[in-house]
Amino acid sequence: MLSMTLREKIGQMIMTGFPDRKITTELLELISEYKISNIILFSHNLENEQQIYELCRTLDETIREHTNTPSFLSIDQEGGVVRRLPKEMNNIPGAMLIGATGDKENAYRAGKITGEELKALGINVDLAPVLDVNSNPDNPVIGVRSYSSNPDMVAGFGISMMKGLQSAGVMPVVKHFPGHGDTAVDSHLGLPVINKDIDQLLGCELIPFRKAIEEGVPCVMSSHILFPKLDSQNRPATMSKSILTDLLRNKLGFQGIIMTDCMEMGAIKDNYGTAYGAVEAIKAGAQIVCISHTPELVKEAIHQIEQAVENGEIAVDWIDAAVENILKYKNKYKNNYQNSNPEPLYSENYKSQIKEMVEAGITKVSGEELPEVGDKTIFISSYAYQSTLASSAVNKQLHFADYMAKEFHGTSIDVPVNPRKEDINKVLERTDSSSLIVYGLYNGHMNPGQIKLVNALCARGNPVIAITLRNPTDLSMLNQGIHKIAAYEYNETVFKALIKVLRKEIKPAGKLPVEQ
Repeated sequence: MLSMTLREKIGQMIMTGFPDRKITTELLELISEYKISNIILFSHNLENEQQIYELCRTLDETIREHTNTPSFLSIDQEGGVVRRLPKEMNNIPGAMLIGATGDKENAYRAGKITGEELKALGINVDLAPVLDVNSNPDNPVIGVRSYSSNPDMVAGFGISMMKGLQSAGVMPVVKHFPGHGDTAVDSHLGLPVINKDIDQLLGCELIPFRKAIEEGVPCVMSSHILFPKLDSQNRPATMSKSILTDLLRNKLGFQGIIMTDCMEMGAIKDNYGTAYGAVEAIKAGAQIVCISHTPELVKEAIHQIEQAVENGEIAVDWIDAAVENILKYKNKYKNNYQNSNPEPLYSENYKSQIKEMVEAGITKVSGEELPEVGDKTIFISSYAYQSTLASSAVNKQLHFADYMAKEFHGTSIDVPVNPRKEDINKVLERTDSSSLIVYGLYNGHMNPGQIKLVNALCARGNPVIAITLRNPTDLSMLNQGIHKIAAYEYNETVFKALIKVLRKEIKPAGKLPVEQ
């Protein structure tokens, strides 16, 4: 490190992405001229097993050639609604579905499966698990990405996934410090505020992070959230020395890497500017700054960081300590591309474990014995939609009502994601009061037309099975007398488990991990 130039050191502290499935001219310039050595991969970079492996091998070789250091190749592979690998690969259940199984071993298994898959592909950093406590049921960006509304449960399951990833040689990054669970604003779009003092945070949001630190977590990602009672300058956590240094480093004793969430998110870009935010984040204590999409913003940020060092705003010792920490973990988690091909990833063992976890998490929330589902049953749903920029793109070919109606030889009705009065009336006209209705809800708490339609069917006298295919909060808004099932996710593995539940081949034995 002593022989590194300032530009080379700063390059160790920046993470960026690119828009193609091979190294672009712009990315090569960032690596060769700006010494970037950390990459974040998105779905648009990834096609299949062989292409991903070759891309990662080439990225690592190129970074080593121009920086003489190993690379961090990272990805948001939480499982469930946030994943970047192609859908044909092993899609582990998301946090809340795993939480519903009640078994921390499932979180470890999920981390191990993900870690083994990523490592085989040449990816050595997973931006997971989420340690946010789902204390606000109306949170627009966390929701089912959280294990629970109970902070001790979040800690136990999150640490188990963390250890599963580490067992495969992948570095976990816990997020979003000091907690994104009690927000009503998506930080991709705006700047959330949490008006809690340190004692309140220590009693809830900080419990999972504190326990993860005690277990040796290597990397913590900061959130773009204002905590006015923690920071007198009223700066978001990512740019707050009070939060990153005084709280995370000094009070909680964290010694690993502090990484920012993407500085192109609306919370930072629209309120402070990405480059200015990057300088302030490093001054606050961040060691890796993520600027995921725009090369010009990466260059601007690097130039401003260089200026801040040269004018004494950022101490050289601060930069050196960050780079030393980063290189320590890069050497621990570096990839070895000895094989010309990735190892086989899609074993029946993996698939079987994922199926078992999903089936164990399906939760019956209320209602007696389920009514018989058959060819007279009417299935109603909308298509899934991308409710937050963090979520993966949805499969537009997959429709819950169509899928289930085909399986049971019943009738399928498609409705808008937020049915209007005329949509509700059309459904009431197409059905009679004796028909069994199976309704697949998708974020009904954010789309109240779904709740109105289910309750209207119930009020008319229809027997109704309501199944939440995302946030189980929807169930608390439904009338009494409805059979309520929480399934947490909108995908084919979940649908197959629900078919078994509706046929009474398996019992929905999961436990709701959030308060209703």
